[in-house]
Amino acid sequence: MRKKIFKFFSLVFCLLTLCACEGKGNKKTEEEPIPAIGFRASDYSLETYKVKKNETLPLLLKRIGLPKDSVSVILTQLDTLFNPRKMKIGQKVEAYYSGDSLNRRLEYAVYSHSKTKVTVFKCADSLFLWNYYKPVEHQEEYVDVLIDNSLWADLTKAGAPAELAIELADIFAWTVNFFGLQKGDRFQTIYTKQVCEGEVIAVDHVDFCRYTRSGSSEICAIKVDDIPGTNDKYFNQNGENLRKTFLKAPLKFTRVSSKFSLRRKHPVTGQIKPHTGVDYAAPMGTPVVALGDGTVISAGWTDNGGGNVIKIKHNSVYTTGYLHLKGFASGIKKGAKVRQGQVIGYVGSTGRSTGPHLDFRVWRNGSPIDPLTMKSPAAEPLPMEYKPKLDSLYNHYISLVNGD
Repeated sequence: MRKKIFKFFSLVFCLLTLCACEGKGNKKTEEEPIPAIGFRASDYSLETYKVKKNETLPLLLKRIGLPKDSVSVILTQLDTLFNPRKMKIGQKVEAYYSGDSLNRRLEYAVYSHSKTKVTVFKCADSLFLWNYYKPVEHQEEYVDVLIDNSLWADLTKAGAPAELAIELADIFAWTVNFFGLQKGDRFQTIYTKQVCEGEVIAVDHVDFCRYTRSGSSEICAIKVDDIPGTNDKYFNQNGENLRKTFLKAPLKFTRVSSKFSLRRKHPVTGQIKPHTGVDYAAPMGTPVVALGDGTVISAGWTDNGGGNVIKIKHNSVYTTGYLHLKGFASGIKKGAKVRQGQVIGYVGSTGRSTGPHLDFRVWRNGSPIDPLTMKSPAAEPLPMEYKPKLDSLYNHYISLVNGD
């Protein structure tokens, strides 16, 4: 009798244990749901490949272990989801396998188009594919940088993305000479960045920046959105537009090789004569942009030593000239309308020139003036009805950077 009772309780204990194990298994499944990408990577072994030169999608799939007949099926499923002609050399491909090294099967292949978009190929059982976009977070960040080397170097040293330097250069293009930054200049910046899987992939925009020159004068840039009738977004605390009628310079240059002068010895002819422009030394082919909005009044070869020259009339007062160009951008001809910052040509060494550079000239009311000392008026100021919004934003950001 005791043996029967013992067997009964043993059976009950086993059943309870089994139920508990099944319950734990269900709980584990609930705790580890299938990720949004469509499968659990931890269930498989992973190998990473890169697309080779001249490698087609069929060759790639065969190389990572997909049977030939399955490759044919996958190719019929591409539709608009995946364009094999846009595959790039060096793009990452992750292959997920089941089984051991001697008897493994390719289950999934993941092709990375970018840091956020991938195509998933299901390579076993039902064969099909889908695109997956990784979630992107938008995070506000603050960085405080004192210039010691360059804006780019000092920002990256402080842990900010390199793209932030480009954003700041664009915002302050009309008001700050980035080739004249000095040690001790300060940039206090609040910006929004895109983060994917813990990695910063882009800078969304700059919300606010206070630039202080060597501890004295300062310029603030405040982002004000949704102003009808304009694309301008950045204004200082007084509502003045940070965009000017003209850019500070028409290209990214390495140095000023010759300044405006009424008596200069020409480097080719040796004659003493006026040089009513500024020479910007820059590599051959460097893009040259229009200093401001305007109309091209001439674009072609000149016989007076300027080589390929473009002239742009901006308004009734100002005209600009771009000399010694290697060539013109598409669509640049007499009568063409251009926008500020639009590429119009490329640095060359045509005409009487000793090397690649841009000879840049400005005329005011028909008379040449020094481009380096020209004062450019600001574009349209912030509409008065937006001033309360600007004041609110300014006070908010200033309290943040001051640590209030």
